[in-house]
Amino acid sequence: MKNLWILAFLFFFSCKFENPEQREKPLIVATTSIMADGVRNLVGDNAEVVALMPAGVDPHLYKASVRDLDLLQNADLVIYHGLFLEGKMTEIFEKLAFSKSLINASETLPAELLLRSGPEAHSVDPHIWFDVNLWSKAMKHTASEIIKWKPEWKSAIEANSTSYQSKLAELNQEIQIKVNELRSANQALITAHDAFAYFGKAYKLEVQGLQGLSTLSEPGLRDLTGLVQFIVDRNIQAVFAEQTISPKAIEAVVAGCANQNHTIVMAGPLYTDSLDAPGTPAGTYIGMVRTNVQVIFENLKP
Repeated sequence: MKNLWILAFLFFFSCKFENPEQREKPLIVATTSIMADGVRNLVGDNAEVVALMPAGVDPHLYKASVRDLDLLQNADLVIYHGLFLEGKMTEIFEKLAFSKSLINASETLPAELLLRSGPEAHSVDPHIWFDVNLWSKAMKHTASEIIKWKPEWKSAIEANSTSYQSKLAELNQEIQIKVNELRSANQALITAHDAFAYFGKAYKLEVQGLQGLSTLSEPGLRDLTGLVQFIVDRNIQAVFAEQTISPKAIEAVVAGCANQNHTIVMAGPLYTDSLDAPGTPAGTYIGMVRTNVQVIFENLKP
């Protein structure tokens, strides 16, 4: 019944959309603000790029509204993260594939580079953008797929991609320098949910999340107790709230540490599943990563 509703809805709205040929520029819809920023770096002024989910929205919890389905059906191209980040939209993508051009940005990432919390398909960790090298690979694939969609853009996309890859390589080096200092101080990154596993693996910094990969999961008393003991034993200086998640769980960690006479700072919030508002320091992917690393460094440095 749900599948029939989605099909009927998309068919109904497809009848009222403007003719794409009447647009000055093609419309590309990217699911998140993070993906939209990456795509803008690739296409430049060749297309209008719109984020389906506004800044500050948690993609794990996101459900497409009537307006969103309208926007998706009106798009010339839809680009999404994949790896079940947009878990509640999987069926919509499957239906759109019959009538729309879609790009799954993570589609060609080698399986051995992906992290898992279990054997199920949805247990793959989707937060690949916290490893700048993985994000670079995803953006290279996205660039090549956009060229297949619009071959006449080939020279512009290749030039933009080369420039973006250079900026990402510079960002990667900046992260390495700062994290090396934290690692020598035996610090670890403690966050509300397990979004920074790729960051930890790529830059060799221990990370702990109170919740699982998805913000839908709930931490248990054992998780809280174990994390508090870890913080006390390691003399960790700060824990970090996240922009799209209620701070209640991480506040409980701070209170638990206080009960053991260990004072700890609740810093942040860090930007995890969304950028900040446009025009702010964390309003781009590179700006978001730099902002996060600076906040982490300032609160954990010796």
